[in-house]
Amino acid sequence: MRGHARRSVSGRGRGALSAAVAVCAVTAVPPTTATAAPATASGAGVERISVASDGTQGDGDSAGASITSDGRHIVFSSAAKNLTADTTTATERVYVRDQRTGQTKGLGFLTPSHPPVISDDGEYAAYFGRWFNDWRIRLDQVATAREISLDCSAYSCSQPSLNADGRYIAYAVTTSKLPPIGQRVEVQDLNAHTKEIVAELDHTMSSWPSISGDGRFVAYQDAQAEDVLLWDRTDGTVSGPVEGESVAAALVQLSDDGGKVVYLSGSDTYVHDVASGTAQPVPDARGVAIDPTGRYLLYAPRDTGGPSLVLRDLRTGTDETVSDQPASAGTDAVSAGGRDVVFRSTADDIVPDDTNGKSDVFVRHFY
Repeated sequence: MRGHARRSVSGRGRGALSAAVAVCAVTAVPPTTATAAPATASGAGVERISVASDGTQGDGDSAGASITSDGRHIVFSSAAKNLTADTTTATERVYVRDQRTGQTKGLGFLTPSHPPVISDDGEYAAYFGRWFNDWRIRLDQVATAREISLDCSAYSCSQPSLNADGRYIAYAVTTSKLPPIGQRVEVQDLNAHTKEIVAELDHTMSSWPSISGDGRFVAYQDAQAEDVLLWDRTDGTVSGPVEGESVAAALVQLSDDGGKVVYLSGSDTYVHDVASGTAQPVPDARGVAIDPTGRYLLYAPRDTGGPSLVLRDLRTGTDETVSDQPASAGTDAVSAGGRDVVFRSTADDIVPDDTNGKSDVFVRHFY
């Protein structure tokens, strides 16, 4: 492990790296290819999410989507001013789409600087943005739109990560503005009103955490050391680097069950199994997200001649095309069991009658 200082007290970014890989890895399962079916009575197919409750397409760009474990709620940001009746300006705002009721709801008016995230139960959404001269992490209760502000005054915060029921929120903070001198990776328990320091880093290079569904584990990236590490709440210990010593890696995401850590190294993606300590390689792929069960990996092939987003069943090696048009996605983009994948695209032929000329958020249903 290289240069990590950490302590614990009471109180979910990516880039390919060029270093060679030397990990204890199982042999990759050769993929087979299957193309997602068009819309059918079973629900498979693609639909647009960044629409008003009556189906009106947005008049501004939408992006940054995350989906709940059951696929019911999708949170996204949009500059559209016609998605809800109370949005009157083109300032970017966070919205939640309820797939069961077909309702689109606007949350607070803090402009997000990172993609919003949502708890697995759909009860809370979190995002980070500027509030006057300060930075805040905003936690919104979806049902009531009640806002809970986590003050990052005098700090700069990273994109937050929420656990399954929204009780725990993990993030990284820069510990001083003038000059910035370091970072802390923190977890707040919003029920107990306590804070735990997962790690203290003596640099300000971009680092971020990903928390497990029960809030026990936090995977985080030390961007300067190019290490991915795993913190355990039960005893406050940190293990890793999960990629092995002298290997450069960047964190993608920790699975909801805490059993898999996805990271990038060189031009490849690796899925680290916490229990066995082995890593399953996915060559020539940029990992984007993993489903809550840790079985399905969303990735972008580095071969630009094929699909832009692909969902792989890590158990069988089967690939499903999410989008063969230019598209992008972030962490928490896959529901449990790989049933649904949310993504952003500027293409105007993914669904019929897409005439707004804007980037939209879509969901691919596989069954």
